[in-house]
Amino acid sequence: MTDTADSLWFMTAQILIHLAQSDNDGRLSIIEHRMARDFAPPLHVHHQESETFVVLEGRFRFQRDGEVLEADVGDTVHLPRGCTHGFRVLSDYGRCLTITDGPFEDMVRAASRPAATNGLPEQLPPTPEQQQALAAICAAHAIDLVGAPIA
Repeated sequence: MTDTADSLWFMTAQILIHLAQSDNDGRLSIIEHRMARDFAPPLHVHHQESETFVVLEGRFRFQRDGEVLEADVGDTVHLPRGCTHGFRVLSDYGRCLTITDGPFEDMVRAASRPAATNGLPEQLPPTPEQQQALAAICAAHAIDLVGAPIA
């Protein structure tokens, strides 16, 4: 089990870092995301890493370069570096692993706060200031926000 130092609140999700880049020579991150219905990051592009999602619980919709994919428990979705993508949680609750090999983990840590409890933070829409801060943090980690979250 991950200790509380690796439990973060990122936007309205709880993030658990199961394997930190600093703990392995391959610079691999394995991050668990726990999210409520309709959690959806802005459409974005990673310039230095690919992302692979493994759905552990719930149903998700992914968009990859305009292609729409739906994923259920046990499905794996790969999003190659440089593709425009996003996702949305379709079920009441969603849980997935994200496996990456670039600055994504550092971005998550920079944009998160320590989780006050073992659960989801308050589900509030982001303020314009929070949206601007996330865009700046993402840009500093080679991730460009390029559009609104997918429907």
